[in-house]
Amino acid sequence: MAEGGTVGDRLRRARRRRFVGRSGEIELFRGALADGDFSVLFLHGPGGVGKSALLGEMAEAARQAGVAPVLVDARTITPEAGAFLRAVEAPRGRYAVLVDTYELLAPLDDWVRERFVPGLAADTVVVIAGRDAPSARWIADAGWHELLRVVSLRNLSPDDARAYLDVEGVPAELHERILRLAHGHPLTLSLLVDMIRRRREVPGALSGVPDVVRALLGRLVDEVPGPRHREALQICAHARFTTEELLRAMVGDGAGPLFGWLRTLSFVEEREFGVFPHDVVRDILDADLRWRDPDGYAALHRALRAHLVERARAAREDELVRHRAVADIMFLSRDHPVVKGYWRLGGLGRLSVSELGPGGAETVLAMTREHQGHEQARFAARWIERQPGAFGIFRDDAGEPFGYAAYLALHEADEEDLQADPGTRAMWSHATRHGPPRPGESVLAWRFFVDTERGRRPSRSETMIRLWHGQEVITRGGKAWDLVTVPSDREYWDPLLSFFDFHHAPDASYRVGGMLYEVYAHDWRVLGVDDWLSLTAERELGAPVAAATAAAPELVLSQPEFADAVRAALRDLRRPDRLAGNPLLRSRLVRSADDPGAALRSLLEETAEALRNDPREESLYRVVDRTFLRPAATQERAAEMLGLPFSTYRRYRNRAVERIAASLWEKELYGTGHHMDS
Repeated sequence: MAEGGTVGDRLRRARRRRFVGRSGEIELFRGALADGDFSVLFLHGPGGVGKSALLGEMAEAARQAGVAPVLVDARTITPEAGAFLRAVEAPRGRYAVLVDTYELLAPLDDWVRERFVPGLAADTVVVIAGRDAPSARWIADAGWHELLRVVSLRNLSPDDARAYLDVEGVPAELHERILRLAHGHPLTLSLLVDMIRRRREVPGALSGVPDVVRALLGRLVDEVPGPRHREALQICAHARFTTEELLRAMVGDGAGPLFGWLRTLSFVEEREFGVFPHDVVRDILDADLRWRDPDGYAALHRALRAHLVERARAAREDELVRHRAVADIMFLSRDHPVVKGYWRLGGLGRLSVSELGPGGAETVLAMTREHQGHEQARFAARWIERQPGAFGIFRDDAGEPFGYAAYLALHEADEEDLQADPGTRAMWSHATRHGPPRPGESVLAWRFFVDTERGRRPSRSETMIRLWHGQEVITRGGKAWDLVTVPSDREYWDPLLSFFDFHHAPDASYRVGGMLYEVYAHDWRVLGVDDWLSLTAERELGAPVAAATAAAPELVLSQPEFADAVRAALRDLRRPDRLAGNPLLRSRLVRSADDPGAALRSLLEETAEALRNDPREESLYRVVDRTFLRPAATQERAAEMLGLPFSTYRRYRNRAVERIAASLWEKELYGTGHHMDS
């Protein structure tokens, strides 16, 4: 025989060279061989997590300890006691039994626990590896409390994954991209390394390598009982957390059994807020659906997002539920090539935004002085006195602050305070120049934002301000302007804020303490919240990010200007060429219509018709009819046809126009659900 031994020996050495990590599990096994603290080591984890490779390494550890390893692969035997015993074929002397793919031996579980293992020599160590955790009977038996150790196998740590890539000779510059795709999952790492060797490239996402996805799905998911189970699995992969309530909202009746089935899957974990798959499983399932059925993927995304938006709005007064719902919405955009670079979604549940509270003002001012200077801190102190509720401190689970923000209500501030601060002065000037707020409308500004971790992007503070702002956008009504201040770094901020339809407002930029602050703005009267939610949902699905919607001065009219525009529109109702220049065509009332001119004519006619339906106003309708809807040759002729003195006719005409303008103004402010008072 050659010096190298058998091919099996060479294969074993090659596998050992490529084995990384799992030192804790191997030492646990070695300890059992040495001192006999326990008899059964039960390893469980999802497909592809490296259970078989670990058993191979434990077999080597047994050989080094002078113990013969007996490997049993359940895929090669029938689940019968006789077949199992034949597979063991215990050698002479001491041995250890290592069983792989134990989930296939479920019919033998009681026999293994009650007959096989108890019949072994006292110094025998048994290692069981499978996808499923040990059954309740293992855990409930008081005797096994001493003799059983259970280990849940998870993905490799980043350091171990890098070590594997080094062993495989993958260039260091590719490591981070591969780690982001694989999440430390051994099988994914292996398949990606193989793909790199063949193609010399790293995909941007798993959806770009459907052959890898198919291979992983075959190992991870196996057979799904039916189409509704597959749908439940796809929902679970797309949502941050899945509960029975969420499943019911998405699939209707039968959610209970489907949720119960999800809980049995080896790659699905449970937490306080629901169940979720391991990261690599989530990515694989999501990538598979997006590649296999793009329309189905888009429909799932829109439906899930709409449900979460409604949940956030329903929880308007419950801050915790609202916080979770908006975090869930943010999670849906986790893979977008722009957005994913700005958020740190891991550990989000352990972070919070707290009110100032005792000592909070001092904390805010200290952070401001350290990171943005004394002059900025002086302005922060002024606004803490004026609007303390606008400030929120970002804290970790130990209560330690790592940043803060302030969302000021500029429309509630007096002129002196606005003008005393160059930031609020510039932002307020922009709002009033490009569309002043009307009664009941707000101008809200992120005037202060301090991030103590700017060297670690994306930072936790950037994530928290997006979460806070998302809650405000979805649940707060009556807004005119949103303005966002960021320290000058347009190259960094432009992609994110353009994605969310905030346009750069250069006339609102300002300097404090020698530092330039840039401002981005969004006018909610130009693109309302519901339209904005639809726009961002489509962008999450891949729609291109166009230039942000910027407000034009004529889009937002004062009440007198609006009334003048209504009079002109009525006068030009039968003159399409002149009506085309009416500013109402770009108002909230009709700007989103396919044909704003036709929509405006219909709206004016419907509003006039409301006068006709009120017996007290019927005389006004008749004047409108003969003046604007079916106009007489002259107004004098209209008065004559109506049998009215001209002075009375003019009084009725003016009153009718005022009533129509008032009704439309109410719709412009509050939407089309409001009606003219009687």
